Amino acid sequence: MAAEFRVLGGVEVRVDGARLELGPVRQQRVLAALLLDANTLVTPDQLVDRVWGERAPQRARQTLYSYLSRLRHALRAVTGEAWLERRPGGYELTVAPSAVDLHRFRADTARARAVVREGDEDEAARLFTEALALWRGDVCPGIDTPWFNAQREAAHTERLAAFLDWGDLQLRRGLHAELLTALPAHAAGHPLDERLAAQLMLALYRGGRPADALNHYQVVRRRLAEELGIDPATPLRELYQQILISDPRLAPPERDDPDPAPADAVHPRQLPALPPLFVGRGSELARLDKLMGPQHRPDNGSVLTTAICGTGGVGKTWLALRWAHDQSEQFPDGQLYADLRGFAPTGEPADPYAVVRGFLEALGADPANLPSAPQSQAALYRSLTAGRRLLVVLDNARDTDQVVPLLPGSPTCAVLITSRHRLPGLAASHGAVQLILETLDGTEAHDLLARRLGADMLAAEPVAATELLHHCAGLPLAISVLAARITTDPVLSLAALAAELRDTATRLDALETGEETSDVRAVFASSYLALDADSARVFRQLAQAPGADIGLGAAVSLTTLPLAGLRKRLRSLQAHHLLQEHVPGRFTYHDLLRAYALELAVTAAPAVEAGAALTRVLDHYAHSAHAADRVLLPHRDPLPPVPVSDGTQPEVFTTHEQAMAWFAGEHTVLTAGVDHALRTGRNVQAWRLAWAITTFLARQGRWADVSAVHTTALTAAVRLGDPAARAESHRALAWACTETGRFAEAHDELTLALSLSETSGDGLSAAHTHLALGWLYERQGDKRAALRHDQRAVELFSSVGNLAGRARALNAVAWDHAQLGDHAASVRRCQEALAIQRELGDERGRAGTWDTLGFAHHQLGEHTRAIECYEHSLRLNRALGHRYNEAENLVHLSQSHRATGAVEAAGDALREALGIYLDIGALDSDVDHVRTLLRELDGPPVP
Repeated sequence: MAAEFRVLGGVEVRVDGARLELGPVRQQRVLAALLLDANTLVTPDQLVDRVWGERAPQRARQTLYSYLSRLRHALRAVTGEAWLERRPGGYELTVAPSAVDLHRFRADTARARAVVREGDEDEAARLFTEALALWRGDVCPGIDTPWFNAQREAAHTERLAAFLDWGDLQLRRGLHAELLTALPAHAAGHPLDERLAAQLMLALYRGGRPADALNHYQVVRRRLAEELGIDPATPLRELYQQILISDPRLAPPERDDPDPAPADAVHPRQLPALPPLFVGRGSELARLDKLMGPQHRPDNGSVLTTAICGTGGVGKTWLALRWAHDQSEQFPDGQLYADLRGFAPTGEPADPYAVVRGFLEALGADPANLPSAPQSQAALYRSLTAGRRLLVVLDNARDTDQVVPLLPGSPTCAVLITSRHRLPGLAASHGAVQLILETLDGTEAHDLLARRLGADMLAAEPVAATELLHHCAGLPLAISVLAARITTDPVLSLAALAAELRDTATRLDALETGEETSDVRAVFASSYLALDADSARVFRQLAQAPGADIGLGAAVSLTTLPLAGLRKRLRSLQAHHLLQEHVPGRFTYHDLLRAYALELAVTAAPAVEAGAALTRVLDHYAHSAHAADRVLLPHRDPLPPVPVSDGTQPEVFTTHEQAMAWFAGEHTVLTAGVDHALRTGRNVQAWRLAWAITTFLARQGRWADVSAVHTTALTAAVRLGDPAARAESHRALAWACTETGRFAEAHDELTLALSLSETSGDGLSAAHTHLALGWLYERQGDKRAALRHDQRAVELFSSVGNLAGRARALNAVAWDHAQLGDHAASVRRCQEALAIQRELGDERGRAGTWDTLGFAHHQLGEHTRAIECYEHSLRLNRALGHRYNEAENLVHLSQSHRATGAVEAAGDALREALGIYLDIGALDSDVDHVRTLLRELDGPPVP
């Protein structure tokens, strides 16, 4: 359990990323008063003064004691991390200073200054950057008492001092370009600070802008004269003179790495295409320019954040994209974009940590090597965005909690959000500014319709055009749908369309946010009724897809149409603006249209249509995933075949690359499909789909996804009463726990799996469970327990005639023997395993066995043979994408190189292994072991 106590940007306690309920606002102020003086006795009188100031009520003490009692109860959720205790004379909140953001800021800045004195400027810069990134906003914003105001002012002074020290450090390191993204806002907030002015002038000069540097001096000189009646001090005047004569002493220092970003830094460009027929919104674009311009960046180090809020279909996304495209030059390091599906009518809103993982991949992080913990992934995201001029567009956000993990920590970034909610929590905690987007006014709505249909058509039927615009109520989405209706039907007049809308009795229900109803359902209905029967059916059926979008292959199965016929219907839906092809070959609805399509599936279609379509698409995903898994891992025990529903056409794969590419494109839909299948009572499909995607998820290091899908699959298996399926899911959960260091949980899962296998008399299932237990004990260092379980696995695989399993277990036994010093026995078991694996063509199994054989030869002093074995294994593991096994190969290979005196080769292998371990978030023991081996390389070779 990890607890974070925050006073910067708002009073919060988070436990493993989730916000802890802290009670009423004034109770939160009591906690804040204690946190600011953590580990210090505070008297009741001091607390009353801090929380109420001069406005304390008569019974303030009694109220205070009530708050303290409730806080003690609330803090039970972080037992072991914080204690609120009553002591003689008062109360003391005991908490690690590193767990409180303000105290951590102070500790990091103190350490940074100490490191500067020690001469390690790179480490000092890292510490300053991390410390300043903790500032999400003011200290305890909104609490207006003399004590809190004094604390806030003192903290601001500390923050400015830290920023100035960081600025001096960056200038000494030659990183003036990075400073130019942050200095102008700070200088505007502190116009009389001459040290800050000097930093900005020097950064401007070194950045090739001497005129701007000289101009800034004049601005500061005038402000000092007007407000204080003084001239600039000598250092600033001398800097001005140096800039005038281009003094060579002002040149930046030489750097070994003049570009602090890596040469292969990724600059994501994720923005969807610019809206093609955007009209109006001039005042809103101007306001965004003002809110999001670099001159308006907060001077407290927080991230510039604006939320465009308004009803569904009002054009929030179009406005955000138009502004983002127009201002892309402000963000040379790229733009990140995510649809958070906050108000999607099916499925859950996007998991913010899943979005974080997508952003990490867009920023160049290897998905196989991401940290396993969501909070660690979010921290890596903040690290990768630190100091970069990035725009993050978060579309269709549900609430503040969904947005917060996606906020970068660097003030060089900016965030633009769209949401149907006003997100007041984000405004309070992170200073987000709201832009409330209203519907188009009459002129803008008319311009949009004229842009789509042509001014002549509107002039020919002015009354009908006015009535159509009345029904659209200024909603851009509705206007676009109506215009598409006209343009795709050359005989349809405006008057006829207006009459259809007038006669439509149905209305879309009020939006979930409680906004007023509009005529959007009538608009959608008029377009839907104009479709041919097949296109209408496809419109209804596609809404059954479990994910955010659907590919062509799955759509063929869902609709039972041949590909050519399906493409025709999809083009028709796109022409009517009822469907979007947001990336080539993948289709999605606007969420209001999906809601309408789901409604039609109930009210306007045969009763069996929707259920049959859902069954087919889930069958498609389950059977296709099973086929792809068979290509990736052909010697895995297959599932018993089940019939595929009529009309379903699963994908066919012939190569490893095809299977991996399909999984890469579909895995988010597949994981959503597991949940959707369970929710709709399709337990067989839920479990089989989870089973089929496990190999891919594991190879990619997506252990959080493995845990999620098999938690769901376990529920399905229980419903099915299938002990073998339950055992399989327990083993998958244990695998994820083992690989992420949660050994106690892994033991619990495997104990349950073994009990199920033995009770049902399933020898094959028991064999797999013993093999998993052997791996778990190996990771924990209990080699004899590992040997017992692996030998039992050999016996059980042999008894059921499972050769691939027997070979894997023999390799595990060989490894156990090698660990226990019986190297000759290890070689014999490896040779047995390899013979079976060669016969079966089991490359994954051979990779593991070659590594074990290399280890045994090394221990026997046969180092040349060991190197050959390790290189065999390394080639196979790289081809298979097994990153942890690849690192293990490299560690073992380094030892054999060292034993032969090839110290340079040994060091190269160890450094590569260390990089892999760090990338995938391996256990500390693995990382420490490699670091120890690297330190030992300076000594004599050790066989």
